[in-house]
Amino acid sequence: MNESSELDKTFNIIMRTMVEKGQAPHYTEIAADLGVSVEEGCKALHDLFSARIPGWLFPNTDYITSFAPFNNLPTQYRITIDGQQKWFGQ
Repeated sequence: MNESSELDKTFNIIMRTMVEKGQAPHYTEIAADLGVSVEEGCKALHDLFSARIPGWLFPNTDYITSFAPFNNLPTQYRITIDGQQKWFGQ
């Protein structure tokens, strides 16, 4: 798989999970969706964030903190859709 299509797939997995569940996936979930090893899933996550997307990992971890327009940690910016409030904005 070429690098840009791997980045696109990783981006899509994270965005889809954020929308569906209201929280970011762990790299083990990304690995399962990509059909790769856990180590490759972690690398895919770091490769995506190294590409300078608008988001960040929690310092010194592999946990997604923010993935525009969503934030994985509670903020004062609550997003409500169809009466459901399971998202926070950057």
